[in-house]
Amino acid sequence: MARYTGPSCRLCRREGQKLYLKGERCYTDKCAIARRGYAPGQHGQGRKKLSNYGLQLREKQKAKRFYGMLETQFRQLFERAEKMPGITGENLLRLLETRLDNAVYRMGFASSRKEARQLVRHGHFTVNGHKVDIPSFMVSVGDVIKVKEKSMSSVKFKEKAEAAANVPNWVQVNFENLEGKVVSLPTREDIDIPIAEHLIVELYSR
Repeated sequence: MARYTGPSCRLCRREGQKLYLKGERCYTDKCAIARRGYAPGQHGQGRKKLSNYGLQLREKQKAKRFYGMLETQFRQLFERAEKMPGITGENLLRLLETRLDNAVYRMGFASSRKEARQLVRHGHFTVNGHKVDIPSFMVSVGDVIKVKEKSMSSVKFKEKAEAAANVPNWVQVNFENLEGKVVSLPTREDIDIPIAEHLIVELYSR
């Protein structure tokens, strides 16, 4: 599957805020937003008032980049959210949050979603005892995500687990056994990323 391979910091600068794509680097003075807090490119420092469509587009791009997705995959997830009962925007965020790579990140086993996606692809995790190496795999209530037995000796997992903080309410984590469990579906209050999901719904409803 296609994926973005360009510089991550460029995406943060384009959206004008930290997307936390580089893990620990985002919390240091090396962060691109701290050093060059304007959009990339020749005209990046020019101020431009956005139209309603521009605001909607930027919000959709920001959501895609937070979760590391490309347009086709994101659009398919939106269409799935539309068919679910409830509020479409909240359904979309719930689907994004329950992707395996995001769940691994939320449990503290990776310092960024990008790193979590790479770790999942390399087969470091099991779901309910079975190896799963598909980052877009959707986890459900009751699923147990665990670092694979052969990977548990890696110091980096122990270090990340010990440094983890602010684990959301919809997951429970046993850092000693390096495993986590999905105890409920995330609510809108559990999702702390700054996204106005109604703008995304408006964009796709045009």
